[in-house]
Amino acid sequence: MIAPSPMALGPVARDDFPILAQTIHDQPLIYFDNAASSQKPIAVLDAWQHYYRCDHANVHRGAHTLSNRATEAYEQSREKVSQFINARSPQEIIFTRNASEAINLVAQTWGLSRLKPNDEILLTVMEHHSNIVPWQIVAQRTGAALRFVPITADGSFDLAAYQRLLGDRTKIVSFVHVSNTLGCITPATEIIRLAHAQGAKVLLDACQSVPHMPINVQELDCDWLVASGHKMCAPTGIGFLYGKERILEEMPPFLGGGEMIAEVYLDHSTYAALPHKFEAGTPAIGEAIALGAAVDYLNHWGMDAIHAYEGELTTHLMRGLAELEDVTIYGPSHRAGLAAFTGPRGVHANDIAAMLDQEGIAVRSGHHCTQPLHRSLGLDGSARASLYLYNTHAEVDRFLVKLEEVLAFFRRVL
Repeated sequence: MIAPSPMALGPVARDDFPILAQTIHDQPLIYFDNAASSQKPIAVLDAWQHYYRCDHANVHRGAHTLSNRATEAYEQSREKVSQFINARSPQEIIFTRNASEAINLVAQTWGLSRLKPNDEILLTVMEHHSNIVPWQIVAQRTGAALRFVPITADGSFDLAAYQRLLGDRTKIVSFVHVSNTLGCITPATEIIRLAHAQGAKVLLDACQSVPHMPINVQELDCDWLVASGHKMCAPTGIGFLYGKERILEEMPPFLGGGEMIAEVYLDHSTYAALPHKFEAGTPAIGEAIALGAAVDYLNHWGMDAIHAYEGELTTHLMRGLAELEDVTIYGPSHRAGLAAFTGPRGVHANDIAAMLDQEGIAVRSGHHCTQPLHRSLGLDGSARASLYLYNTHAEVDRFLVKLEEVLAFFRRVL
């Protein structure tokens, strides 16, 4: 199949997603909750089902045909992910349940073994809870201190403040590539370069960037990168950690058990080579295979084309939101494909989302797992519309019309 021009991507791609054909409350479904989780194309669903229907067996060490087929498909997915982000080798890709587990893996292995009192962990105020709580636990156990980079007035990463906070006590910088609330794209390459100049390691939370734009870990030069499969057209329960091979070799195991060992004796064990040292027990085999299918699907359209299409769609959304009365949008004008916003004073974001749902429109509401950021903005929550490759201009237009109707209702009753 020949890929369409970037500006025609959405209407063509949406036919691959059967869930989008349904109606909600007798209205055609508009799914604008992609920052929380993406939908799954037929190719991914078929790959997951094929494994369980035809190839199901445990991976590695098996001598029979089903195990060999499952192992081959599982490791092929690792190779696909490796190439997708331009890792140096598949051994630098660790399959995890999700990005949260991947961050915890780094925090509980590298963090607990390397950090000590007076060391500093540098995060940002816009981090997802998954990139705050694990480091809070490590700080409590090691005596290391947490420091937070603020945002600028327009909701961007404050590079000047970051440079002031960065110092010889900084041992790790862990930050989000794209904010799931503000939509800002952080200057990741410069942040990483400055951290390395101070001798600090860097973890990049790429959950909101890997599904939407080309990612090259060798160009970024991050020490670790995490992503969740369910945000990039794959099933839930599968994600991955990228790590530089040298650093992964130096890290102690995360979990103990089968699969991650070389030899086990009564008084000690030796550990398997990468990547298996960090994959204890039976993995999510079908989900990992489906993740590989999701990578194939994204590669079919091309990440440059997806990024270009979403950029044009985002511009259309932002222009429309800016024209609505009583709507406040959070984050900079140059952004990824999501918009967190609030309505008239006294109207809760949950009420906006509930009324949009009656029109078949799915948006997220609440704090989006960024409570510290919302507190800094003086908010108890926001509504969020987030886009993906299968969304269309027509959906954005209908969303804007229905949102204005919802806002008009609240203006009348307030």
